[in-house]
Amino acid sequence: MKVILLGELRGKGGEGDIVDVAQGFAENYLFPNKIAQPATPGNIKQLEERRHNIEKREADRIAAAEATKAALDGKSVTVDAKIGEEGQLFGSVTPAQIADAIKAQLGIEVDRKRVGRGNNLKTSGKHAVEVNLYREITAVVNVLVGVTEEETVEEVAEVEEAVEAEAETTEATE
Repeated sequence: MKVILLGELRGKGGEGDIVDVAQGFAENYLFPNKIAQPATPGNIKQLEERRHNIEKREADRIAAAEATKAALDGKSVTVDAKIGEEGQLFGSVTPAQIADAIKAQLGIEVDRKRVGRGNNLKTSGKHAVEVNLYREITAVVNVLVGVTEEETVEEVAEVEEAVEAEAETTEATE
């Protein structure tokens, strides 16, 4: 069944797109929730008249997503968690916790459903997490779990020193 989308439907399309969906999905979900309308000749004619407004709203959404991407990309947020032996967490850090941390530390509100695509973080340290802002526009946020940014810099320095010391001992034994 062909329908005209009235808003974004993940995996199908955006506002004003004409898509083919199952009849039951359209009648039981899309129409009652006012997400779509039937693609009748009259509705298609109305869509063509509204096309300019739809394109303007789409451009505004893309501009807002690009601005948010510029504000988020490469930034770091810290999430506190209880850490056990060998850096394993008791439980995990969820996308909702990451979204809350982004809002609290960076002042940018992000929908939890668009954070990390359902991947929970189960180890401490620094993790790169994708935030899907709008369609194909994504930002990458560094999430520091159970450590502060200063501690990760110190850890990197310690690891580099250990590698150098190991290289020196290897050279001395040869």
